[in-house]
Amino acid sequence: MIPVAAALDALFDLARPTETEDVPLRMAGGRILREDVVASRDQPPFAASAMDGYAIADGAAGDRLRVIGESAAGHRFARGVGRGEAVRIFTGAPVPEGTTRIAIQEDVTAEGDSIVLDSDDAATHIRPSGGDFRAGFRVPAPRRIGPQDLALLAAMNAGTVRVARRPRVAIIATGDELVMPGDAPGPDQIVASNTFGLHALLQDLGADPRLLPIARDTTAALDTVLGLVDDADLVLTVGGASVGDHDLVAQAAAARGLDRAFYKVAMRPGKPLMAGRLGEAAMIGLPGNPVSAMVCGHVFVAPVVRAMLGLGAAPAPRQAAPLAHDLSENGPREHYMRARLEDGVLHVFDRQDSALLSVLQAADALVVRPPRDDARRAGERVAYLPLGGHA
Repeated sequence: MIPVAAALDALFDLARPTETEDVPLRMAGGRILREDVVASRDQPPFAASAMDGYAIADGAAGDRLRVIGESAAGHRFARGVGRGEAVRIFTGAPVPEGTTRIAIQEDVTAEGDSIVLDSDDAATHIRPSGGDFRAGFRVPAPRRIGPQDLALLAAMNAGTVRVARRPRVAIIATGDELVMPGDAPGPDQIVASNTFGLHALLQDLGADPRLLPIARDTTAALDTVLGLVDDADLVLTVGGASVGDHDLVAQAAAARGLDRAFYKVAMRPGKPLMAGRLGEAAMIGLPGNPVSAMVCGHVFVAPVVRAMLGLGAAPAPRQAAPLAHDLSENGPREHYMRARLEDGVLHVFDRQDSALLSVLQAADALVVRPPRDDARRAGERVAYLPLGGHA
């Protein structure tokens, strides 16, 4: 068995960054920006009114000004404005030449083709040219493109952006005992669940996951499904990575040229983890127990996918919070314990069996116990991996 950190290092050695591709801005949400975007002009590109009102050169309360025209968004007033004159203006419209402030409409009295200023508002109510950003302003890569990024990139006039190609991930469930959700299980069968959780996790990470058919417990069946991997960047098998008589994944993958990097990690749940390179793809053999597979998804698969997307080779980020109750001494393996964070305090569930998906579903954190970690008292701060997914 190797430590978790050593397993991650080996996996990062297997992970190859995907190529880049140009996509239209409207399709870039959630993608990973791979090339900086640089603004080619100022925003706003002209001094603009921040309010509805009247653009004036000067004036004090009680002054009467003649209205000589109008400036609206997309339609500027083309002449200059002098003393004693005003231009009706609307929010976002270009400020006419010669004006220094906007008399907001609530502070004037309109009388025919003139206005009377009712106050001496010192504010200009003008958004200066380049007040948001200047030409040359840069949105740096890499970053995941969110809604706020899209709005900014659109204002920068970026019609397309260069992003990382989504890693193609083939997911293979193995075992005679499995049927697909919605099918009728036999008396000795269960419903395949791990692959659906992993599929959702991979989608959230920005990958392109593909569920392949369930591979039955024969070398021929496994070879057939492994033959469907096609152009995947990463192959995930679930189950069949242990040492039982029916665990044939390693044998089938070896027959197809698997260059194995490691087998077994000193962690719980998730000890029977295997990894290597299968042709052009990295391969991770995940444990079959449903919680083990999902925990390994967060601890190993997620960092590998982020590395493939160009976001750096780093473990899943950890946070810290106090415990709600005592914990006994940990054993020799790094332990990822399902917990619930409530009001900033971690409540570790009593039941930690690796087959209990209901406990995983109720959890929003994995408390991380180092090997041989001393007993912990309520109130002590411990590290945890956020899981998310709860309202």
